[in-house]
Amino acid sequence: MKEQLFNRPEYTQRRQELRKNQTATEQILWQAIRGKQLGVKFRRQHGIGHYIADFYCHKAKLIIEIDGEYHNDKEQILKDKERTAYFNEIGLKEIRFSNQQILFEIENVLNEIDNIM
Repeated sequence: MKEQLFNRPEYTQRRQELRKNQTATEQILWQAIRGKQLGVKFRRQHGIGHYIADFYCHKAKLIIEIDGEYHNDKEQILKDKERTAYFNEIGLKEIRFSNQQILFEIENVLNEIDNIM
């Protein structure tokens, strides 16, 4: 039997919790990309394998991650690299932005997302 790739049932509750408790930067980006504002639909807190992506566009096969300070930790950097490798392996692109980029350079962030698609 083929393993389910997207939104595995065992992670439903966690995805719902993450949607209910978005960070401030996730809220800012979500307000800018929701409702096909960039011409495509994005989903927030979308399950992909054992991971939950901050934002995912199926049509563009694009994952957007927002990195807080803990992503600078050596251990987290390694985990992020493994995660990115997994996404690349299954044919998905991942782009990462820092909290500071979302807070202070949102127009540049949106342009970069738009250029990738």
